[in-house]
Amino acid sequence: MNKQNVLFKQGDSVLVLDDDLSGIVSSVKGNLIVIVTDDDFEMEFASSELVRIESTLSKRDFIPDDLLGVLSEKADKKIKNVKRVLPKERNTPPMEVDLHIHQLVQKTRGMNNYEMLTIQIDTAKRQLEFAIKKRIQRVVFIHGVGEGVLKAELEYLFRQYGNLQFNDANYQKYGQGATEVYIFQNKEP
Repeated sequence: MNKQNVLFKQGDSVLVLDDDLSGIVSSVKGNLIVIVTDDDFEMEFASSELVRIESTLSKRDFIPDDLLGVLSEKADKKIKNVKRVLPKERNTPPMEVDLHIHQLVQKTRGMNNYEMLTIQIDTAKRQLEFAIKKRIQRVVFIHGVGEGVLKAELEYLFRQYGNLQFNDANYQKYGQGATEVYIFQNKEP
């Protein structure tokens, strides 16, 4: 028996010298060694064409023992970078401004329609400026149905601001007599 054949026995991991192949020895027949490649092909080589691998490293050898610990560290880092919106902030009810004239002044006797409308518009503008300053995102202006003069004046006022959007407010809660304003917030405080 050849001395080289003693180097290989069934079950040994081997590499082919002149090719990019590796595998496990399935049988030894004299000077010929039969291996099963990593792709499950059976191939025959001379013993001089093979090298035995002393210690094989599998993919599992590269995985840390505490894989869950490593993954949780990564997850913790990601969570810290995300600014979380608290549920109470997400579902904050809108600020409500009732523009009915009897809510704004004690007596309307002696006031004409123009004076009442001016008070209502001034109040709406003051409250809108307050909401923008305090970074309140949603404001509902309750104007009532009436003839639609106050609603038209409010829409004219809202169009003069570039950072807001307005629509009819929730019909179930306010009916047709309210307008909801959404104020877009700047990134910086």
